[in-house]
Amino acid sequence: VAGGAAAGGGDEAADEKDEFDVVLTEVPADKKIAVLKIVRTITGLGLKEAKGMVESAPVTIKEGAPKDEAADIQKQIEEGGAKVELK
Repeated sequence: VAGGAAAGGGDEAADEKDEFDVVLTEVPADKKIAVLKIVRTITGLGLKEAKGMVESAPVTIKEGAPKDEAADIQKQIEEGGAKVELK
């Protein structure tokens, strides 16, 4: 019975996620350098690795980010000109 209650609670948790994956979905060619700098800042990756991520969009930039951090990352990247999804 406790297992059933836990499963029911899991459904509610799915509605109100507290961790998100930040997915870079689209990077316009003229915004690639600006987005690359932002991705490097967020991920701490080197130039080559960050460039690979930006060029292989859609790609997950950050996994399991708290809601506030994910929203901040989304804002930064969108201000740089790219499109982002939170999953």
